[in-house]
Amino acid sequence: MRDPYQVLGLGRSASADDVKQAYRRLAKQYHPDLNPGRGDIEQRFKEVSAAYNLLSDPEKRARFDRGEIDATGNESPSGGFHRSRSGRTRTEGFSGFDADDLFSDLFGSRRRQADSANPGASRGFGGRGSDIAYSVTVSFTEAALGTKRRISLSTGKSLDVAIPPGTEDQQKLRLKGQGVGGAGDAIVEVHVEPHPFFVRKEFDIHLDAPVSLPEAVLGATIRIPTLEGHVAVKVPAGSNTGSVLRLKGKGILDAKRRVHGDQYVKLKVVLPDPPDPELTNFLERWARDRSYDVRSKAGFV
Repeated sequence: MRDPYQVLGLGRSASADDVKQAYRRLAKQYHPDLNPGRGDIEQRFKEVSAAYNLLSDPEKRARFDRGEIDATGNESPSGGFHRSRSGRTRTEGFSGFDADDLFSDLFGSRRRQADSANPGASRGFGGRGSDIAYSVTVSFTEAALGTKRRISLSTGKSLDVAIPPGTEDQQKLRLKGQGVGGAGDAIVEVHVEPHPFFVRKEFDIHLDAPVSLPEAVLGATIRIPTLEGHVAVKVPAGSNTGSVLRLKGKGILDAKRRVHGDQYVKLKVVLPDPPDPELTNFLERWARDRSYDVRSKAGFV
């Protein structure tokens, strides 16, 4: 897999917002729903999503920058020397033997072997049984509607984890008694991929929808995507950029109140591209006979 920074077109100093904005832009460009039947585009979308999953996680990003994991999130091969906790640099072998380092290497090796079978998990070793951390990634729609993800436990068993409807990014789910030794718990952190169109605000969904000039001026019925598919929405005649339509109950489930949020559709009037000569001539004639100073009306002057 290519360097995730290169995949997203970013430098290594990119901020978290830069990472999210780059993903949203590329996800919209390469989303399979917008490119049906294009296997190459679907593969590119997966590559973009994998890069975002790594760089949006501060811990994984830091480990990648230090060379501890590769672009797929797997452990990188160790070099010929490493630094002990005391700060000494030592080569492999018996010289400079340190019992603490030996146990660290031993358990680190076991941990890497377990992680190679389940890259999303990190473990703690304790006599009474410890909690074990996992991470899973779901799409925006899956998090909103609920889904399942299968994880491999430290015992070697597999478990289907229910992702509840309305799950938020980096929300943690606790699975009792599924930790190390059967006494600890499994802590599953859920990472939610950004959607190319939807933006979540609490339990509401916000969406910018382009409309043509005739649709805005004359009114029209247009199709708008929602979590559960497209719906027909009426655009009132005389609508303008910034006009907002409310789709009641089309947002995300609030499990505590047992109600859904709403979806808000902000209209964005889009002119023909390239410009239409007939429309240009009409507006020139129309403007000569009418006063239309929008900035004075807004209080700019």
